[in-house]
Amino acid sequence: EQRGRPCPLEPQNLSLPRRDDKRAGVHLAMEPAATDPTGDALAAAAAASSLVFLGTGCSGALPDARCLIQPSAPPCTVCSQALSLPPDRNPNYRCNTSLLIDYCHDNDTHKYILIAVGKTFREQVLRWFVHHKVPSVDSIILTHDHADAVLGLVDVWVVQSSNHRNDVDDQVAVFLTQFTMDSVAARFPYFVKRELEEGDETARLDWTIIESDVNKPFVSSGLEFVPLPV
Repeated sequence: EQRGRPCPLEPQNLSLPRRDDKRAGVHLAMEPAATDPTGDALAAAAAASSLVFLGTGCSGALPDARCLIQPSAPPCTVCSQALSLPPDRNPNYRCNTSLLIDYCHDNDTHKYILIAVGKTFREQVLRWFVHHKVPSVDSIILTHDHADAVLGLVDVWVVQSSNHRNDVDDQVAVFLTQFTMDSVAARFPYFVKRELEEGDETARLDWTIIESDVNKPFVSSGLEFVPLPV
């Protein structure tokens, strides 16, 4: 696994890893939404697109803080080595599982789609958004409601474009199941209930309910996703 490094996105279905929550989770498959570009334009756009693995770790992330503040004898090799190299060259340093899709449209416009916004999201922004010069996020997909997939919503406002922060009507689309929506609303009622004011440092989010049904795909920032129930 190569964390924080882009890989080419081919114009074909690609299975995206997620979830073991059998009540509420979804896997995803994706492909460019139906348009009418030439084959050359589609190929060029795909070549300019990429995937950035922001994290491939568990909910607690790695290194495990317990291994460092209460080391065993001998110390845990994985967690001890996790601080020995920069994260981009260290397979043992892992934030919460999250994927960033840099999707280049056939007109060379880049859209950034974020899948999962966990507890380590702020660190992922500081490390990988800066490293790959990602300016903002255009849409978000939440595959389930666990802490390592949604608690980073409180920091999403920092990756919204200037227009998103200053214009209440210009919101970032969030796609999620009804089960996940209910859970998020209970945790963050101010995201979905109260009116936002100018200059308020709270994410402007536009919630869209999706179904865990392969026959009901949805389009996020120009890319079509097919939910695969698990």
